Amino acid sequence: MKDKVRVTAADLPRGSQGILRGFALGYPGAYEEFPWGERVVKVKGKVFVFLGRDDDGLGLSVKLPQSRLMALGLPFASPTGYGLGKSGWVSVQFAPREKPPMDLLRAWIDESYRAVAPKRLAATLPGTPPAPKARAKKAAAARTRKVL
Repeated sequence: MKDKVRVTAADLPRGSQGILRGFALGYPGAYEEFPWGERVVKVKGKVFVFLGRDDDGLGLSVKLPQSRLMALGLPFASPTGYGLGKSGWVSVQFAPREKPPMDLLRAWIDESYRAVAPKRLAATLPGTPPAPKARAKKAAAARTRKVL
């Protein structure tokens, strides 16, 4: 059985981390856990953003299947450790007084959620193209077979 962590108002992050935490928790099915003493946000048992600890400024890790290469070109980004970087995870770190690019970080959290969440949940988000109907796929496959 997993240990439950009781979070009080004093434990909630402030500043940029608090804003990004609230943003991430706004996604369908999102919830917070604290494995290894770090704050993470999950969907259906899978982490989509690591928010780390509250010390040493803002740090986070997200899965970026589309924008990974662009992200790694930025001075504050690096491949996530523990082999996660090979799977598209990127980590960023900002000093306590440094102002992070919040719009960019929100976009990355969105990309990470869409990459990790079950397709059915991700499909409920605005801007997600509708999935092709199964019948349309079968009909297209049948036409292709007839042509060949």
